[in-house]
Amino acid sequence: MATRGTEAAMAMAKGKSVFVKVDQLKPGTSGHVLMVKVVSSNTVLQKSRSASQNMRQTRIVECLVGDETGTVIFAARNKQVDYMKPGTTVILCNAKINMFGGSMRLAVDKWGRVEVTDPADFVVKEDNNISLVEYELVNVLEE
Repeated sequence: MATRGTEAAMAMAKGKSVFVKVDQLKPGTSGHVLMVKVVSSNTVLQKSRSASQNMRQTRIVECLVGDETGTVIFAARNKQVDYMKPGTTVILCNAKINMFGGSMRLAVDKWGRVEVTDPADFVVKEDNNISLVEYELVNVLEE
C-alpha cells in the first residue's frame, strides 16, 4: 500500500504532474501544478510601447483564483490575460509563489504554462484567501 508521499514521488519519476491544492502553497516554492477556477480579475497595468517597428503591449491582471480549499491572487501577464476570464477553469503548470508586500502571489513565468480546461465540478472556497496572510522574513542568528 503506497502512501501519499510515495505516490507523488512515483508520479514524478514517471513524468506525470502532481496537482496541489491552494491551501498547500507556501512562500518561496515553485514547480506547482494546480487546477483552479477564476473568481475575478482586475487590470493592474496595460500599456503599449514601441519596440523597433512593431508595437508590444504589456498587460498585467491580478486574478483571484481558487479551488475547494481556498483562493490566492494570480498575476497574469500578457497572453495569459486572455485566458483569465471569471468562471473559467485553468490548469497552471510550473507555477511559483512570489512574495509581494509580505503576501503570496501565484505566477507562471516563461518556463510554465496556463491552459484552459473543461469546467471543474468543485465550488471555490472564497473565505480562505491565502494572499491575505502577511509573512515577515525573520533572520535567525545561530550561536
